[in-house]
Amino acid sequence: MASSAMETCISEDLHMQVDIEKKAQDIRSQWVLNAPEPPSPWRVVADSVSKTISHYKHKLSSLTDQPCTTLLLSVLRVIFPILAWGRNYTATKFRKDLLAGLTIASLCIPQSIGYATLAHLDPQYGLYTSVVPPLIYAVMGTSREIAIGPVAVVSLLLSSMMVKLVDPATDPVGYTKLILLATLFAGIFQTSFGLFRLGFLVDLLSHAAIVGFVAGAAIVIGLQQLKGLLGITHFTTKTDIVSVMKAVWEAVHNPWSPRNFILGCSFLVFILTTRFLGKRKKKLFWLASISPLVSVVVSTLIVFLTRADKNGVKIVKHVKGGLNPSSLHQLDFNNPYIGEVAKIGLVVAVVALTESIAVGRSFASIKGYQLDGNKEMMSIGLTNIIGSFTSCYVATGSFSRTAVNYAAGCETLVSNIVMAITVLISLQFLTKLLYYTPTAILASVILSALPGLIDVSEAYKIWKVDKIDFLACAGAFFGVLFASVEIGLLVAVLISFSKIILISIRPGTETLGKIPGTDLFCDVYQYPMAVKIPGVMIIRVKSALLCFANANFVRERIIKWVTEEESEDDKGNSRSTIQLVILDTSNLVNIDTSGITALEELHKSLSSQGKQLAIANPRWQVIHKLKVSNFVGKIGGRVFLTVEEAVGCKSRC
Repeated sequence: MASSAMETCISEDLHMQVDIEKKAQDIRSQWVLNAPEPPSPWRVVADSVSKTISHYKHKLSSLTDQPCTTLLLSVLRVIFPILAWGRNYTATKFRKDLLAGLTIASLCIPQSIGYATLAHLDPQYGLYTSVVPPLIYAVMGTSREIAIGPVAVVSLLLSSMMVKLVDPATDPVGYTKLILLATLFAGIFQTSFGLFRLGFLVDLLSHAAIVGFVAGAAIVIGLQQLKGLLGITHFTTKTDIVSVMKAVWEAVHNPWSPRNFILGCSFLVFILTTRFLGKRKKKLFWLASISPLVSVVVSTLIVFLTRADKNGVKIVKHVKGGLNPSSLHQLDFNNPYIGEVAKIGLVVAVVALTESIAVGRSFASIKGYQLDGNKEMMSIGLTNIIGSFTSCYVATGSFSRTAVNYAAGCETLVSNIVMAITVLISLQFLTKLLYYTPTAILASVILSALPGLIDVSEAYKIWKVDKIDFLACAGAFFGVLFASVEIGLLVAVLISFSKIILISIRPGTETLGKIPGTDLFCDVYQYPMAVKIPGVMIIRVKSALLCFANANFVRERIIKWVTEEESEDDKGNSRSTIQLVILDTSNLVNIDTSGITALEELHKSLSSQGKQLAIANPRWQVIHKLKVSNFVGKIGGRVFLTVEEAVGCKSRC
């Protein structure tokens, strides 16, 4: 009797525990079902605007109690960061910045002249672009190491797109006007990106696309320099490798002077040798920095003393000196190509920002500080807007000059000011000395900077990590190489977007099993030790959105998996019949009407086979829409907080 009474008590305790657990699960299910409604899109926008306004109100209120002078200084420090860090500027920092500024100026002068010729502009425009933009950026920029000025990729991009509108050989004045107008548009777009916090637009060019694009552009730039290296007078304006090689082939079969080639190659070897020594011995970095300027000076003296220009050596000839002239009168807004120029400005703005921000963030991470992307976009944009008024074309952060600036020990943006003043002095007093500078030397200076743009190791890393990313990299590379610069960019962007669309349309799904000794449910393919629950199939969709693009694919994949699970034969024994299908929606952030329809069709299909459907761990946007569409009622309210609780409902199904 006592034994029977004890068994009865134990049985009652077990039933009581089951009832308590069941009630607890029901309560937790109600937590999920009674989640607050998500805010409407209008509410999200209104809240965002309200927070932004309150943020600025808080800032203003904290400033209103201060004296007018302090208030004015606070506003000016936000606009001009130089007023903030300039208070702690010391003589020691100035000595370092002075050395760094003179070092990058020695590299900047020959590069600027070369990049101007690459953009099909007169040499002085490259020097102009190395004066005003660095000065503007020095007072508005947030990076400490970036060296601002013309760069090879942007110069090529401008020329390759602009020559389709105006031929610089037949109408150099009209071509220059369009370049200045494109610079203004680029600056306006860049400033707008920063002002409206649209930095994500820069990210449309993925890292892989940039690697491929820059490598392809480097080869195209190198091929373009064959004109100067070989002393070719008539050369194609096209940038694809086929057109360039055809032009070179035709040129070498006509009379040409090998002196240009010998002179250019000799100094190219000299520059590359000094760069190699600078990398081997860090203390000799200055040798690599001044070698381009030394090459220009020595080669100019050689040509002047030997009168080699009379024997076929091509020279720069006249370089207009003096301060940056105003170019406001050259900005023609009634130009018939205004729409095309605006498009070119947009493309150039994105590419220039991408390069500048990438360079700035790289060196900021080394120095251990954060770069404000939106402020950078605004400062670069205003730099180009003001630059377009002062005879400058698009300027941005240069990787090669920034690397030299960093290696030279720069402390602040004063190095940019020193560089700009040095270039300005050169414009004022030394341009006449550039008359006999051979064009082959400018070509060799540009060629010497190109190896750093071709990052084979990074391309190999992309191949190892992500094959589709490598496809975008290769698409950009071959697009630039065999078509044009803009086609290469377009191909890279299209491949990147195709990757996103492909992942969205065909999202992965995984079957979950329970890890022994834990409450965790994980992918059985990733964790072979995970045990499947008999009679239960747990599926997780690896997508943040179940929508019209992927809903039917997910539904068909789940039905197929359930069918295959039941039809598979393990060691001659059929597996147990699936009674319950649990859909883990923890990854789903949102769902649309097509996704709900697909779930309803899935429920009908499973119900016709005597199976039940349960939902585990839905987000509030998802559960709200499932409730509104009455889907929760159709599946009998089987919505659970966790997968484990959903598994526990099998006995009640």
